[in-house]
Amino acid sequence: MSVKLEEYKKEKEKKDIPQIETGNTVRVVQNINGKKQSFEGLVIAKKHGKGLSGTITVRKVIDKVGVEKVFPLHSPTIEKIEVVKGGKIRKAKAYYIREKTKRVARKKIK
Repeated sequence: MSVKLEEYKKEKEKKDIPQIETGNTVRVVQNINGKKQSFEGLVIAKKHGKGLSGTITVRKVIDKVGVEKVFPLHSPTIEKIEVVKGGKIRKAKAYYIREKTKRVARKKIK
């Protein structure tokens, strides 16, 4: 790899990212056009590790409709990621939560 590319990766990976696991409830604060927006929900997938291409998929239910967003960990629009609550899921991807109701999903996570 070229020296410039390695320096760029090291510079971008200095961003402070907490230990995020599948099943945690996280709050992601974004700065979009000068306005702060937060999205709080359940992490159902974590892909590509903590590298530059790392992403998390966060799901929450709004008015009985499930909403999922994929956040790149090293995006310049993301100001901070907070782990609100820990969760225990035995699988790496919690896609089965999509079919569960909120009450049953809560039991599965604990």
